[in-house]
Amino acid sequence: MGPVGTAAVRDGGAALPHGFWAAVRVWLEKPQVANRRLCGAAIEAEGTVPLGEGGEASPPVAAVWGGGSGGGAAGRAAPAGAAELGRLWREVCGQLPAGHGHLPPPLTPWGGPGRRTELHAVLRTLLPRGRPAGPAAPPPKELAVQDIYNGTVTFLPLEETSEGKYQIKKCNIYQIQLTHVKDEEWSVSIVAPFPEDWFSDGVAYPKLAWLGNELLSKLAKWSVEQKPSEFKSTLSLISVAKYSEVYQDLKEKYKEMVKVWPEVTDPEKFVYEDVAIATYLLILWEQERKEKALTKKQSFVDLGCGNGLLVHILNNEGHSGRGIDVRRRKIWDMYGPETHLEESTIMPGDSHLFPDTDWLIGNHSDELTPWIPVIAARSSYSCCYFVLPCCFFDFHGKYSRRQSKKTQYREYLDFVAQVGFVCGFDVEEDCLRIPSTKRVSLIGKNRTYPPTERALIDKQITQYINNRQTCAVVMCDRRVGFNHKDHSDDVCKEARSELPENETETAGTVWMPKFQPREKVEQIRNCASLPQDFVDDVVLNVANLLLNAVPQKSCSNMLGGNTNTWNQGESLSLKEVAEHLNKETLKRLKSEYGGLQTLLKNNHQVFEVLNGRVHIRDWRKEKPSRKTKPEVKRRLSAEAFKTRLCWFFIHHPDGCSLPSESCPYAHGTEELRQSQIIKKKKHIQ
Repeated sequence: MGPVGTAAVRDGGAALPHGFWAAVRVWLEKPQVANRRLCGAAIEAEGTVPLGEGGEASPPVAAVWGGGSGGGAAGRAAPAGAAELGRLWREVCGQLPAGHGHLPPPLTPWGGPGRRTELHAVLRTLLPRGRPAGPAAPPPKELAVQDIYNGTVTFLPLEETSEGKYQIKKCNIYQIQLTHVKDEEWSVSIVAPFPEDWFSDGVAYPKLAWLGNELLSKLAKWSVEQKPSEFKSTLSLISVAKYSEVYQDLKEKYKEMVKVWPEVTDPEKFVYEDVAIATYLLILWEQERKEKALTKKQSFVDLGCGNGLLVHILNNEGHSGRGIDVRRRKIWDMYGPETHLEESTIMPGDSHLFPDTDWLIGNHSDELTPWIPVIAARSSYSCCYFVLPCCFFDFHGKYSRRQSKKTQYREYLDFVAQVGFVCGFDVEEDCLRIPSTKRVSLIGKNRTYPPTERALIDKQITQYINNRQTCAVVMCDRRVGFNHKDHSDDVCKEARSELPENETETAGTVWMPKFQPREKVEQIRNCASLPQDFVDDVVLNVANLLLNAVPQKSCSNMLGGNTNTWNQGESLSLKEVAEHLNKETLKRLKSEYGGLQTLLKNNHQVFEVLNGRVHIRDWRKEKPSRKTKPEVKRRLSAEAFKTRLCWFFIHHPDGCSLPSESCPYAHGTEELRQSQIIKKKKHIQ
């Protein structure tokens, strides 16, 4: 028996002990940030449970019942919750040594000698990310007992018997401890009383070594981290337990889409991202039906629907709706007639309103993003919206930053949220669980004004849009974690006070003539459409520049028993490389997204760009990926083998650093293979 692990913590900013309890709360509510095999945790109940004199357990004096939402909300006080937690507390304490709630050594006992101590108990359900291969088992439950006086939180795993009672799974009890050593020195420890009997299921309960290394290091880091997050907790508006269940169902249902994906985009990213967004919307809409006593499933229009997969899933799950995009995609033909997709250009105006639609969706809708709250507000009083902003657009073009104290992403989210406030929505924010850095959604499903004020709100919207064109609007400061409701009234009063008496309701059929919709034919501006001769010249010039720079780097190459030197050249910053290119070349590159850096990264065979510096790539140093590549990527790598000539074999003064049999590129035309990828694309077309 003894500690599983101990981490020394130095607190120079007076974060402890409060930071420790904040870290424990993260582990209680969001265990998935440490244990990636979990989807999350549902807080079923929590409350204070007192210990009597001498540390004996007493019934709880109060409890908070969370309803299993797992959405981060504390819930509400309920007699049923208090009674349930009280019954559970008595059952649990009766199973500990002597039946008095005493913890087995070496765990720190609850309370202190002769003290009556209040403990805080949390009942949680751990939600696995995937489904077990065998028979389905109920997700594991734990009772976490926090002792503020002693700086400990004890986790008691529970198993439900056939009689509906709970038994402690004693082999997996563990305790997290905070100890003040001296001055600014503290320690965080994890202790398990029965380490030799520890049972690891590989999901909810990893090996003890994981607790002592991975979990402990994160708890120590979180304990002294005082930087608050800019964003809300993930899935804060819906039930995490319900999300986990529905996501697994949809993932299983639509996983075959990955194998038949005809687009050039990454199938795994786009399929599972749209499955996750669909899961979120389905649960959000189910909650709305319960709140508003609706019997019919909500209808929707997805503006800028792209590949249309989100529309396809929502249609299949019983929601009537359609997707509109300026450009048709290949995959549209695979969905069938039940999926409603339209190729059309959307110009914000009277001709693009949706009075019979319940929800408007903007999933990475680019130039339409700030317009979606406006279109929803003017479509009908009952129309709601969901936007997932990605690229930064204002009403009339690219968004221009106005506040340097915020990140560009946070500032843009605040702008889109403010548009919703001006349109009369009570805007809510949530983080989605998707494989993207832009995963914050903004939701407008309730109005802040009565239906009789629609005309006034419409004038307010027009004034706000006009002010944005002249850059006259004053942006509200946003504190981290502020309540949007506190500021929406001020925004409305400011806009109303500026309304001219003769302002019209809208600016005519098209609300903003300067609006630039996306072009039907997508312009490729990532250097891929540049003439090959131009690209080859730039690549050769940059390579010669690196190879001829001094001092030269030479790498020993042991091949066939001979020691050769292979010139790897020098590394230069992007700025230094650009200074050696002529003005015409730079001008042409600047018209492309990413410019010179993108062109060099596109030529992955020759260059490596790290931290703003350009290097000649040495293929002998390339290490295989630590993670197993997905089947699709493994297949693509095999199909591309020897389908392109080796640049180094042709141009490098020392030739290729690899022998022919090891190089993925062809050493001469006689080794070239026809690309199977090209064949497949032709077959699909």
